[in-house]
Amino acid sequence: MSNQLNGDSNRGPGRPRDEEVRKRILGAASELLEELGFKGVTVEAIAERAGASKATVYRWWPNKASVVTEAFRHSVSPDFPFAETGSLCGDIKEQLRRFAKFLVGRRGRLLTAFLIAAQNDTELARAFRDLWIAPLRARGRVVLGAHQASGELPADADLDLVMDMMFAPLYYNLITGYRPISTAYAEAVTRAVLNGIRGQGIRQQGS
Repeated sequence: MSNQLNGDSNRGPGRPRDEEVRKRILGAASELLEELGFKGVTVEAIAERAGASKATVYRWWPNKASVVTEAFRHSVSPDFPFAETGSLCGDIKEQLRRFAKFLVGRRGRLLTAFLIAAQNDTELARAFRDLWIAPLRARGRVVLGAHQASGELPADADLDLVMDMMFAPLYYNLITGYRPISTAYAEAVTRAVLNGIRGQGIRQQGS
């Protein structure tokens, strides 16, 4: 099966070209997601806009859900790193403030659409966990782990539980609309999380 790219026949093979094409595909997927929403995007449309073949898209991603989810993360991650302010309190407060601001914007609406669609789409649910949730939480474990090393977090703290406490209220209200998401709400969640940490209700199971 050929992975020849449209319009690239005069360029030699090699890793730089592969990375350039990969970035074009992610960019095309991101643009189409913004324009059409997840349901309206197809692998054919992504390949056409990127100037690549469908085979090239499938070379890196097994399905539409994977390429679109990675494209979404790729487009927002430069503006959404896990906060590092130098203190545990500052990191949690800043991270939740950033996340709340993100959720009420245009891309937050796209994230809502992802979450809703994933309830009935196993490929999207898997891609969302692997390509959106897992990388963000991996970075969070690094930052929170540094606070464990410094003694701000107990040595036996369950870092995943800390992140559950941070993000679950925001995701819940994003989906249900029960309470408006705002900076004030993010600060209330911050206080609740810090109170839980101070009360040491964050130990690993069995501790």
